[in-house]
Amino acid sequence: MAVRKRKMTPEQREAAAERLRLAREKKGPAQYKNVAKSVIDLPDDHYLSYKSVKKWIKTQQEIAKVERRNMVKNIKGATAKYYAAQGYVRQMQHYIQHGDWPNDFYGEYEEKRIIWKTIAPQEEW
Repeated sequence: MAVRKRKMTPEQREAAAERLRLAREKKGPAQYKNVAKSVIDLPDDHYLSYKSVKKWIKTQQEIAKVERRNMVKNIKGATAKYYAAQGYVRQMQHYIQHGDWPNDFYGEYEEKRIIWKTIAPQEEW
């Protein structure tokens, strides 16, 4: 059974676009309830901004998807790459929820190294 495509006149399209615009305005800005405030407050050009980390998660999920297929084909090293990508995704999701980066590396492919800074030095024993 073929699905018929709905045809709209230009006036109908404009009216539908206007209704959609009004509905979006009425809804208001996005509410990030499961995202740490410290992550949302970062500007978009910050290296650990919400926008860039979401992009990295998507990239790593694509890598995991490819490596999962390679695991089924018994390609050497695919299992390690699959679990590495899955682990990195979990770490980035933790960062988004809690606001603390749990890894020594960052970036789309985990290629850059985090430089840690001591905020409160430990007392000597």
